[in-house]
Amino acid sequence: MALSLVPQDVLRDAFAEVSHFRSELYACLTVRGDALFELCDALLCTDGPVRTLVDLALAPEHRRGHGALYGGLNQGRIDVARLRRALAGVLLPRAADGRLVLAVDVSPWLRPDANTCGDRAFCHTFGRGEGKHQMVPGWPYSVVAALETGGTSWTAVLDAVRLEPVADVAAVTTVQFREVIERLVEAGQWRPGDPEVVVLDAGYDAPRIAHLLDDLPVEILGRLRSDRVMRRPSPSREEFHLANPKGGRPPKHGGEFVFGDPATWGTEQAVTVTDTRLYRKATAQAWDRLHPRLTRRAAWLDHDGPLPIIEGTVIRLVVEKLPSGGVNKPVWLWWSRTSATEADVDRCWQSFLRRFDIEQTFRIFKQTLGWTKPRLRSSEAADRWTWLVIAAYARLRLARPLAIDLRRPWEKPTEPNKLTPARVRRGSQTCTRRPAPRPAHRNYRVPGLAGRRARRTAAKPPVTTWAESSPQARHSAVPPTTRSAPNHAAPDRTGGLSSTADASVGSLGAWLETTRKVTCRDT
Repeated sequence: MALSLVPQDVLRDAFAEVSHFRSELYACLTVRGDALFELCDALLCTDGPVRTLVDLALAPEHRRGHGALYGGLNQGRIDVARLRRALAGVLLPRAADGRLVLAVDVSPWLRPDANTCGDRAFCHTFGRGEGKHQMVPGWPYSVVAALETGGTSWTAVLDAVRLEPVADVAAVTTVQFREVIERLVEAGQWRPGDPEVVVLDAGYDAPRIAHLLDDLPVEILGRLRSDRVMRRPSPSREEFHLANPKGGRPPKHGGEFVFGDPATWGTEQAVTVTDTRLYRKATAQAWDRLHPRLTRRAAWLDHDGPLPIIEGTVIRLVVEKLPSGGVNKPVWLWWSRTSATEADVDRCWQSFLRRFDIEQTFRIFKQTLGWTKPRLRSSEAADRWTWLVIAAYARLRLARPLAIDLRRPWEKPTEPNKLTPARVRRGSQTCTRRPAPRPAHRNYRVPGLAGRRARRTAAKPPVTTWAESSPQARHSAVPPTTRSAPNHAAPDRTGGLSSTADASVGSLGAWLETTRKVTCRDT
């Protein structure tokens, strides 16, 4: 797929975005920045999935040894706060109505054999050999990403936080969301008057998160279990006195709304039926002003004052069939806003279906970029590697218009803006690779190392009159010329300069002058 199919102004804007983000990423690497930056480049330019961490040291973009690779991860430093601001300042995907849609989920980095790591937590897994739910020790990370619309698996990762062993997941997620929203507002991604940001979550206490983020312009949309019980709003005083002529204290909660008992549902506020391509007919029902009955236990044990009543809209989604052929069980959603219209109901459940795109991001992280492949000893090194993977993925997303579709023979042609992350990584290597190859030796001031390496590799050096001359001639101002040996040519170690056997030795001085100009800050 040629680059000419993309408008030139789009290419220029994308190249400027990638260049600016690369510069900002380099500024975020405060200690051992060159080693970490080259590791990020090698992560993007390595052919195929990343199997082991040490293989990245063999990439041409990584000009250091494997010791510098591990030294950068173990002793390096990353300004995470600045990197988070850089991620929030780039161009983010938006929904059809222009609003931001954020999703949060926890992905585990399993470390069952790391017995010396004291900060591991139990991670929930499924199907690990036995096909059942298990709790495996590891490092769980809470990741927040902005979702796109349409048929795509791309997301814009904005933040990642490693959960401590005794951390309250809902509390940590609330603080994480608050900081992300504040950075988006600071970067100008949301301004007063814009639609509210939709926050999608699964497995969390959505009403509690909505209560803690009530002062922010966000809408919480979460999935509920099918065995939940909600409460209707309490009746007004007039209705209560009509139903109870003897008087008394009005109840705080209304009647029950049992998800598993259709007799308690009553009349819906809104009903929509939509024809879809994958699920055929999708039916959504909405009930207004439903809230959970809170008790003083667990997260609400230390709550000051009376327990709040968190009202929202409950949405029940049923599809005609699943693409996998499984049982199409209903999906129950809770939206933190009330008085939902039919358009709001459709927007909510369609936005929630896009939440599963973050699972594709985790798949790219683990299977292609090798996020969980290294067996690092400390959690601090794991955090640095995680942020390098996030930065590399952000560069891939920004370089989508610049990538060439280098498809395999069995892959179908795809439009430039429809390439998957793996194909963009394959086709954007020309945008990241360095134009000049690295010199053969490490020490640029000792050219004799190149000769010794040639002898180690059994490459016969050219025959010269230098060894045959007298000591006075060796130190003369004009060095003798080089004669070519039959059937033997000098290896090309000039990084692009000519080094054939019939070239003069005077080119050696030009080669030395060129190699001295190579900047390598950590060498």
